[in-house]
Amino acid sequence: MIGGLRGKVARKEPGRLLVDVGGVLYEVSISLQAFAVLPESGEAIEIEIITHVREDALQLFGFFDAVEKVLFEWLRSVSGVGPRLAMNILSGMPAAEILEALREADAGRLVKIPGVGKKVSERLVVELRDRAISSDFGREASGDPVVSEEGRGTTEALSALVNLGYKKPEAERVLKMIPEGLSLEETLRQALRGFAK
Repeated sequence: MIGGLRGKVARKEPGRLLVDVGGVLYEVSISLQAFAVLPESGEAIEIEIITHVREDALQLFGFFDAVEKVLFEWLRSVSGVGPRLAMNILSGMPAAEILEALREADAGRLVKIPGVGKKVSERLVVELRDRAISSDFGREASGDPVVSEEGRGTTEALSALVNLGYKKPEAERVLKMIPEGLSLEETLRQALRGFAK
């Protein structure tokens, strides 16, 4: 099992990261929240990994945030929620806000995340609420990540949001409310906040 990777960012795109470890490239699935704080290509990186093994594939899921990693494991334990859907949920809303929704039994808030229907959201609340209430995860305030790489427009952000399952008109409406000239990472981060409201 791979528990973590230390190397350089070889390539990054929303939801996907290639890490160069001594000339071997590892493909890692990440949330859009994690994508927003990635260093630039060629820069050093250290990322915690959860390895998911299936008969036909070995998948790596990466995390910079301990809360997000624990929540990923919780989500995977819920009936009907696999690792892909768990990562999609983490992309749709910051981990602290997911925990807040679970603690408040706010299934309606979770339904706003693409791929999460009414039954799944209710199951999440039923199966994870007690864990969320008894945990201190996500209760501490966290500062906004610092993001560089200016001026990437909204075209790639729109594409990333549509790929996540948001409807194009809704994504366009949210993106119109975000200032221009931000990096792709910052644009996506603000868009996800807009959807969560």
